[in-house]
Amino acid sequence: MSTGRRDAQRFPQQNRGIRHSGHQKIEGGAEGVIVGGTTGEGHLMSWDEHIMLIGHTVNCFGTRIKVIGNTGSNSTGEAVHATEQGFAVGMHAALHINPYYGKTSTEGMIAHFKAVLPMGPTIIYNAPSRTGQDIPPPVIEALSSHPNIAGVKECVGHERVKCYTDKGISVWSGNDDECHDSRWKYGAIGVISVTSNLVPGLMHSLMHEGENATLNEKLLPLIKWLFCEPNPIPLDTALAQLGVARPVLRLPYKALPLEKRVEFVRIVDAIGREHFIGNREARVLDDEDFVSICR
Repeated sequence: MSTGRRDAQRFPQQNRGIRHSGHQKIEGGAEGVIVGGTTGEGHLMSWDEHIMLIGHTVNCFGTRIKVIGNTGSNSTGEAVHATEQGFAVGMHAALHINPYYGKTSTEGMIAHFKAVLPMGPTIIYNAPSRTGQDIPPPVIEALSSHPNIAGVKECVGHERVKCYTDKGISVWSGNDDECHDSRWKYGAIGVISVTSNLVPGLMHSLMHEGENATLNEKLLPLIKWLFCEPNPIPLDTALAQLGVARPVLRLPYKALPLEKRVEFVRIVDAIGREHFIGNREARVLDDEDFVSICR
C-alpha cells in the first residue's frame, strides 16, 4: 500500500520486498492474482488507483500469471465502467461481487451480472457475510451458460460448492479453512485464498498434490490467525512483520494488537520460516512502527 514518495524513501527495503514477493508467489505455484479485492483493499481505493494497480500488475506479472481485477460494485454503472477499463489495461478476467448494502432482487442480480459479462471472462464472487445478501443458486444457474462465465468464488460452504460442481460449474472455495475439503471432497477446482499470500507453496500443495489432512492441520493455526479480525488486518500486519510490506495501514484498518503480533512469529516458527514469502526473519513490530493514513 503506497503512502507516497516520503514513505517510499523511509522504507526502501520493504519496497524491494514487495516486488520480490510477487515473484515468490508465482514460483510457489500461484496461478492467478486478484487485484483490488477485499485482501487488496480495493474498497478503500479510488477507481483511478484501482485501474492503475491492475495495469501495473499486468505490466509486472501478466505474462507469468493470470491477473484478475476486482471491478465489481454495488452500482451496475460503476461496475460496467470499471470492467471496461480493467480489460483495457490488460486484465485477463474480472471478479464481480453482487450489489451490496442497498441489495437488489434475484432478477436485479441477474441483470447486474448480465451487464458486465459481455466484456470478458468473469468470476462471480459470493460472500454474503460482506455484502449482506446471498447469491442464490438460481442466479448462478441462470448465468452459467454464458460463454464468459469462468466460475464462482463461493464462501457459503461445502454443500453450495457441491451444488455447483454437480452441475459442471467451476467453483473456487472462498474459505481458506474449508478449502482442503472443498477441493478433495466436494469438487472445487481450487481456492481464492488469503493464506496463499504468505505460504504460496504450501497452499499450492494443498490444492494440487492430493488429499493431505496432515498439511491442512498444520496450516489451520495460521488460517485461524489470519481471520482473528476482519481481513486484511491480520495479513497486512503479517506482511509488515515479514518485511515484505511497509507497516502502513489505510484507515479504518489498524494493526493487530501486540499479543497477536507475537503469536504470528510463533506460528511462523512452527510452520517453518522457509515456507513464507520474504527474505528476512519474522519479527515483532512495536506499536510505534505502524503508521495510519486516511488517503
